[in-house]
This record gives sequence, C-alpha cells and structure tokens, in this order.
Amino acid sequence: MAKTVLLFLCAASFFSCPGGKSRTGFGPSGSPAPTPEAANQSERVLPTASLTLIAAGDNLLHMTVVDSLADGGTPDSLYAGVKSLVEKADIAFVNQETLLAGERFGISGYPLFNSPQETGRALARAGFDVVNQATNHILDKGYAAVFSTMDFWDSVEGVEYLGIFRSAEERETKDVIIEKNGIRTGFLAYTEATNGIPVPAGRPYLVALADTDLMEQDIKRLRPKCDFLVVSMHWGDEYQHDYNSRQKQLGAFLAGQGVDLILGHHPHVLQTFEYLPRPDGGTTLCFFSLGNFMSGQRRLPTALGGLAFVKLVKSGGSLYIEQAGIIPTVTHFGKDLRDYQVYPYYAYTLAGKHGLQYPGLTLKNYFDNILTRLFRDGVINYDPFL
Repeated sequence: MAKTVLLFLCAASFFSCPGGKSRTGFGPSGSPAPTPEAANQSERVLPTASLTLIAAGDNLLHMTVVDSLADGGTPDSLYAGVKSLVEKADIAFVNQETLLAGERFGISGYPLFNSPQETGRALARAGFDVVNQATNHILDKGYAAVFSTMDFWDSVEGVEYLGIFRSAEERETKDVIIEKNGIRTGFLAYTEATNGIPVPAGRPYLVALADTDLMEQDIKRLRPKCDFLVVSMHWGDEYQHDYNSRQKQLGAFLAGQGVDLILGHHPHVLQTFEYLPRPDGGTTLCFFSLGNFMSGQRRLPTALGGLAFVKLVKSGGSLYIEQAGIIPTVTHFGKDLRDYQVYPYYAYTLAGKHGLQYPGLTLKNYFDNILTRLFRDGVINYDPFL
C-alpha cells in the first residue's frame, strides 16, 4: 500500500464527527448526520472521500511459533489467512509486542523476547504499514536492542513505527502522519509499563511512557496537523475481558484531549469498544483491547482476537466515522504446536483440529459467547471490503 508520511510544520484541523447508522449497528461518533440537502450542498464545495483503517492486536512471537517456522512453516504463512483483509485497508496498524533486534541479540521467547526480523518483513508483506513498538517488552534486551529494532524498521520500505525514539529531539518533533485519499491521519503511541525494567539513565526519550503531561504535549503538537488522530495504548490487565479503572481514566483523558480513535492492546484477550464523550460534543472511539493477533499462548481466550475496522468519510469539510466494528480472528495451531496461522473467524473451519480442546466444550460456542458478551451487534462477521 502506497502512502506518504508528512512532517507538517502547521496545518488547521477541521475534524468533526457527524454521522449516520453503521452496518454494525453502532452509530458513528458525534452529532447527527447532515441532511441529504446539506450534504449535497457541501459536496458541491468539497468532494466526498473515504478511508478505511484496520488495526490488529498483539503480535506475540513465542518460541513455539518461531520453532514452527523451522519445521516447514514460513513467516508469511502466519498471516496468509488475513492478508486479503489487511492489504485492502488504506491504513493497517499492528502492535508488534516483541523486539525485532536481530540475531546478534539472540532469538528468544518468554520472558525476554527478541523475534526474527523476517517476521517483521512478513507483516509488511501482509499489508501492515503502521507498527507500534511501545510495549511492556520493549526493554527486554536493553537499549541497544531498541536501536537495532529501529534500524530494522528503517530498512523496511513503506512501514512507520511508533513509540520508540533515538533522541530527545526526535521524541519531541517526530510526527507520523499518513495522507491517503485526501485525509491526514496522525499516530501516537504509549505503554503503561516496561515489566519493571527501568528506562536507561540518560535516555528518557527511548520509549513513550503513558505520562499524561507528555501525552498532552504530544497531542497538542500533532492534533492541529491532522484530520484524524489515532493513539495506540499498551495498557490494561492481562487475561481480563473487562477494562480496568486506569484504562477508563486514560481513555477519558485522551477523549478530553480531542483524540479520535484509541487502539488498545496488552491484555492478550478481547475487551469491548465504546464511544467516549468529548468536551467538543463529539466522541472518541475506543477499542480497549484487540486481543492477540498471533501468539503461542495456550489459554483458550487468548486464541480469539480481533481486527478493528473503521471507515472514515470526509464530506463537505467534515470527517466522520461511517462504520466501525470488530472482525474476530482466531490464532490456529495444531496439537503438535505447528501450523500457526491467524484466520478471520467468519472463514475459520479448523476448530476441530485446534490445539486447544477441552472435554464438553465446543470452540465455536465458547468464542461466540465471548463475542456476544463484549460486542453484541458490533461484530463484523464478513469481509467489509466486499
């Protein structure tokens, strides 16, 4: 997917959120949709444009996943099942949970991760073009491995990374803004924790921590330069389907700062999405957790993840969310811990062969119950690009 990343010195923000009914049953954020007459009048001035965004959760490469690649699998095969969805999006985001620092730091799994760089290239080939690296595992191998991860992503054409920086100057000035279809989408990213590993002395800029003072400064810098502002948040309690008070607090803070979309990850299981009220009368769409995208975890809830799907429409100088929902995904692996691949749930036919089987439990019923509880009619069980 072609894209342009722009470093704007200044620009006027004109984001607003009128909207209508979405196919998912969740209405878009903000005030009521303009009447057809008003919309037609606006479109005579500025033509209608749209943009689609897909966002994936934790790409968490345990050694069982890595070992499977040496036993007949390929990095591309991990994501082949969802590539047709990801590559059709105008912008595709993924949370890269682990370092991609290269073999000189040692390829390793839990608890101190460093994953093969070829898996990062496979993400790019699958269509991802925005990658978060601000996670609790970013300092697993020390600051030199963070620099090596940045070197790697700099070598991958067409991919922008978030949340890690080479210098204080870069931390204060780097703006990731992608312009597609006449819509400028800005990205910021933060993590709540680094697993107790302190940020190296003298390098406070290395990773973007969820410090509200710094977050406010970043948002004030970037908000006026883009039409739509996305914030990636590595937060929450692991293995909990309910978001915690800190997520609620930070979500309200980000909404108060005028953020348009929050992409949450870290719990390794799905959490709901909500529209949070903003002081300007609009709302912020918040996906509290997208769950795992790819992982070797062997807890049943961690095999169910989701792709956030958001369609923006720009009409008559206004930008609004026309459709939003969650496309469920399943991380599949066999009983021999091989054949790892992520599939859209609507196309998943291997439930009887999944490595996680429990007496008296039907995988589909278990997943359906989670999806109904968390999202009700917010589930997109089809290809939204068709």
